[in-house]
Amino acid sequence: MNSPVYLDCNATTPVRPEATAAVVRALEAGGNPSSVHASGRGARAAVEQARAAVAELIAAPASTVVFTSGGTEANALAIESAVAAGTRRLIVSAIEHDSILEAAKASGVAVEVLPVAAEGVADLGWLAERLGRWDTVDGRPFVALMLANNETGVVQPVQAASEIVRAADGWLHVDAIQAAGKLVIDSRGIGADTLTVSAHKLGGPQGVGALTFGPRAVLSRRLHGGGQERGRRAGTENVPGIVGFGAAAKRANAKELAPQAAWRDAVAARLKAAGCVIMGEGADRLPQTLCFAAPGYASELQVMALDLAGVMVSAGSACSSGKVKASHVLTAMGQGDLAGCALRVSGGWNTTEADWNRFADAWFEAHARHAARRAPAAVGVA
Repeated sequence: MNSPVYLDCNATTPVRPEATAAVVRALEAGGNPSSVHASGRGARAAVEQARAAVAELIAAPASTVVFTSGGTEANALAIESAVAAGTRRLIVSAIEHDSILEAAKASGVAVEVLPVAAEGVADLGWLAERLGRWDTVDGRPFVALMLANNETGVVQPVQAASEIVRAADGWLHVDAIQAAGKLVIDSRGIGADTLTVSAHKLGGPQGVGALTFGPRAVLSRRLHGGGQERGRRAGTENVPGIVGFGAAAKRANAKELAPQAAWRDAVAARLKAAGCVIMGEGADRLPQTLCFAAPGYASELQVMALDLAGVMVSAGSACSSGKVKASHVLTAMGQGDLAGCALRVSGGWNTTEADWNRFADAWFEAHARHAARRAPAAVGVA
């Protein structure tokens, strides 16, 4: 029997062996990073080494990296900081992750949606026009635009957006959680005032993330208590998670995933020939992400059929599992009618070409069975 194939890495990526080993060492070593004795100093050194590794991954000064409980908290910290600094109106792109959309809704200030074109790329013309008539009574503009979408893999023109935002003296927040380890990221070069990443999307453990901030961003304290994370995030640091994050960050690089673009495109060509719609096909995308829709073939049926065949994929964002609703990302792209038939296939650091081909073979077998069940019964001729 074939071993299972895991192609849901945009939901969470298998933990790298180096990260597992780092977590185990940290658990065995123990120590509170705030303690001044030898054990505490050892824990502190491990945390700072991990901070340097994460900072290097996103080309940010280590002193600006704040560890959090994950990407959701990191995104919330950016939004709450902007509101605390006086922003009274937020602009978030229509394809943002729910951790941005829901935090914006809960912020207590007005929220506007930055639309996207059919390929899922942000409409920068709309953004420039909107910021050009910004009312100073709303405080400093805050714009959230993710670097790469978690469902479609479409890469956003963040650097161009940053020029528009900066001209309006605004604050650009970049959710780079799905892009980290898949693209080369220069947080300062792309003009991000705040940028977030998460360990478990690049081969680290779940439950740890980070935010980096530039000189134009003023962070507020989201959690109150001790002075951890230079007073920016109270609570004893999750040392095992952080060092696992650091170990994964050291290994993550865009080159290891680049070959998957060709494997993905070969599978996409087969699917397109069978009548499937490839989402974001004409846009720049993450190399290991494929989102497509098979008209008339419900996503849930596809996921279950593939799971029975030993192939694991998803119908969209894992953070929306269990919800019976159309993808807000595909709806924003004008593909709402196909959202209920869409699948996301996403590889990771240990995905092979054989895995992509195994998915394709299993999908076409399942699709053939589904089509046979739907076909009208043959009528005999007397």
